[in-house]
Order: sequence, then structure tokens, then C-alpha cells
Amino acid sequence: MSAHGIVAEAALPRRNILGVPVVALPWNLAIETMRAMIAEQRFALVTWLNAHNANLAQDNVEFHQALERFLVLPDGIGVDIASKLLHGSAFPANLNGTDFIPALLTAETRGLRVGLVGARTEVVEKAAASFRSLAPQHEFRVVSDGFFSAADEPGVLEVLRAYRPHILLVAMGVPRQELFMASHLTGDHCTLAFGVGALFDFRAGVVPRAPLLVQKFRFEWLYRLVQEPERLWRRYIVGNPAFLLRVVRARLRGET
Repeated sequence: MSAHGIVAEAALPRRNILGVPVVALPWNLAIETMRAMIAEQRFALVTWLNAHNANLAQDNVEFHQALERFLVLPDGIGVDIASKLLHGSAFPANLNGTDFIPALLTAETRGLRVGLVGARTEVVEKAAASFRSLAPQHEFRVVSDGFFSAADEPGVLEVLRAYRPHILLVAMGVPRQELFMASHLTGDHCTLAFGVGALFDFRAGVVPRAPLLVQKFRFEWLYRLVQEPERLWRRYIVGNPAFLLRVVRARLRGET
């Protein structure tokens, strides 16, 4: 146990979803665990598992191996269904990053350094402005957009090393963001690094979030599909049934 009474990350309860250990914590305890890790400067990489990412991890060995370095949080109804089938109950909370990161930022009253990497320049700048309005106690700094090349990586890492944010938000898409984080980030660059996917697009207003009622009934994925059918049809129309089939096969094989 830490000085804050929070379970150390190695002892966090986890449930195996298609070979990926996913943290199973109630919402408030998950928030407080992250706050304790920041306070104690315990470096960690954090990302989320949803049906789409689970499919990618099955098909991409490098991505699957990278996830072994992460604290993986549950995101969405798909992994809840998988947890029910494989472990007998849904996850204690849907810790999706679109809601979890803003909640963490507002819960932490001490002023933190928060770095942003990813998206287009105008999007990440708008996202930073949105976060400043949400949680003005923190300093938000745009480190880089998400379109840097391999030759640019040393420069980005040097900026991170000099700034060393308490929280680093990396929005470069899955699996690129996780591969970058696993390959390059250490405690010299930040304390907690989160792979946040489309979060900057939501905060910047580039991609609208589903209405609250749609979120409540957990059909946000369907709302996104309607908004961007050409980009997302394969992820949801093909990917969701493929994920559920994989889960059923895992259940039949007794994999838990």
C-alpha cells in the first residue's frame, strides 16, 4: 500500500480480456490511484481497451507486446460484455478516457504540469484551451502535434525531458501512440503518460460527442458510426461481431 492507502499498481485487480490484463477498479478508486501515483512520482504508461483495440492486439503482435508495459483501463460496452462472459460480471466502472481524463484533471487540486502531444496543430491548441478552462489550476503545454517524423522524435523527447509533465496526454491514434510510448517514454519524460486516442478531437469540438442520453444507454459507438460512417464502418460493423466471436471462442476454450 502507498502512503495514500492506494493499492500499488502491481497489485491492482485485473481481468484478462483476450490476453490483455485490464484493471478492474471502481471509478473513484481509479481516480485516487492515479492521483497517488502522480503524488509519489511513480512512472506509468496508461491506455484503454475497447473492442477495436482488442481486435488490433489480436492481429498485431507488436501492439500486443507493447500493451504489456501499460496499465490498461476498460472502455466501453464491448469489454463489459466480454468481462461478463469470461469472468461473470461487468467491470466495476467504464473508465473511458473521454470522461476519465477530465475527471482526473478536475479532481486534482494541486497545480500540475500537463503536456499534450498529438492531433493537428490547430486541434491540439484548441484542446489545450479547453482543458485550461476546465481545470485552470494546472499548466497545459502543447509539446507537439502528432505528425512528427522519426527524425523529429529526439527533439520531441528532449522537450518532454526538459518539461517533465506530471501528466502527458498522447493522441496519435491506436496503435501508433502506444508503440511510441512503449518505445520511447520513461520516467525522465513524465510521470503518467496516457494514450488518449480521439480525446483532443472531442475537446476541440472537431468531433461531437453523443448526447448524454445516448451515452447513458451506451450507444455512443453507434452515434460515432453515424457521424463518420466511411471511416468507422469497418471498426464497428465488422469489428464488433469479430470481437464478440473471439470472446465466445475464449469462453469455450476456458480462457479467463
